[in-house]
Amino acid sequence: MQNVYTVAQVNSYIKNMFTQDFMLQSIRVKGEVSNCKYHPSGHIYFTLKDIKGSIACVMFASYRKGLTFRMMEGQQVVVNGSVDVYERDGRYQLYAKEISLDGAGALYEQYERLKRELEERGMFAAQYKQPIPRYIRTLGVVTASTGAAVRDIINIASRRNPYVQIILYPAIVQGEAAVPSIINGIHALERQGVDTIIVGRGGGSIEDLWAFNEEAVAQAIFDCSVPIISAVGHETDTTIADFVADLRAPTPSAAAELAVYDMGQLQDKMDEYAYSMRHHLGVVIQRVRREAEQYRMRLKYVSPVNMIRMKRTQALSLEERLQKGMEKQLVDRKHRLALYAKQMKGLSPLDKLCQGYSYVADAEGRTLSSVQQAAIGDQIMVYVKDGRMRASVTEKETMEFTGNAEDVTAMD
Repeated sequence: MQNVYTVAQVNSYIKNMFTQDFMLQSIRVKGEVSNCKYHPSGHIYFTLKDIKGSIACVMFASYRKGLTFRMMEGQQVVVNGSVDVYERDGRYQLYAKEISLDGAGALYEQYERLKRELEERGMFAAQYKQPIPRYIRTLGVVTASTGAAVRDIINIASRRNPYVQIILYPAIVQGEAAVPSIINGIHALERQGVDTIIVGRGGGSIEDLWAFNEEAVAQAIFDCSVPIISAVGHETDTTIADFVADLRAPTPSAAAELAVYDMGQLQDKMDEYAYSMRHHLGVVIQRVRREAEQYRMRLKYVSPVNMIRMKRTQALSLEERLQKGMEKQLVDRKHRLALYAKQMKGLSPLDKLCQGYSYVADAEGRTLSSVQQAAIGDQIMVYVKDGRMRASVTEKETMEFTGNAEDVTAMD
């Protein structure tokens, strides 16, 4: 009669077979990471697959300290461990003890390790970055003598400023000889005394760009006294040289634009500054002219010549007013004098004498206006219009005049 086994017995038997197989106890398996999960307990569960199959894997937390990178979907890795059966589920899986990146992944791991080391040494620190000169006369370029990178740099630099001298060091940028060639190029251009150096090459795989991830190249860039612009690969490529350089350009074309100032843009700015300066200068000149005119008018007003002219004008005005006033006074006085003369004429003794009247005075020349002023026998003088007569009072009588010359009444 055939034996009947339990599931647990079968799983235990299979586990024992796996345990006795020496190859399965220490095996290295290469594949692509899939369904990777980091468990809160610290274990890592993932699937390793290729185009023909897959295998479940687990790395216990006790082995994680040897893992130098974080596992992600799509990574190509090499897992070192053992294949065993999980008796409860009857499922075999690969128990990982060591995991390393495969091919490009290994280079990436090496890249990350060197990046952390150089960053800890301070080679990426901003205080060590040299400023790129704004206006340069000589540009040094360390790159391959053929290829799109050097053509782009020369074309763009020449277009932006045709007066910049470009000194090319034709370096080897790929392969075993690339590292010493790049380092020699940096030192040679530094001795040449260029203003700025561009170090770079065109795009490629991580293996193609690996020379710019070497520590020796990074040290040469860090030690260089001339500012260095790193321009390695395409915009998405990042190398150790990019972190150490004083400035990182995404492409060689961008590096030429960063290193060489655009003379056309400078000319536009100069024209703008010149226009602005002329405009502001014109405004200032107009303002100064207005102020000068105001000062001239004020000076003209307060100048001695103007003061003399004003005083002279004022004197002439006063003289004219005085002249007019005097003439007016003379006219008024002449008119009044004429009136007084007319009035006096009516009161003039001579005029009365001419009308037939006479004037009588005593011997001393005192006017006799009353008979009481003379006595009989007194000598008197009688004045008429054409002379005088001496007479003697022989008789006198008193008379009273009532108004009319003819109406005279004898008083005595």
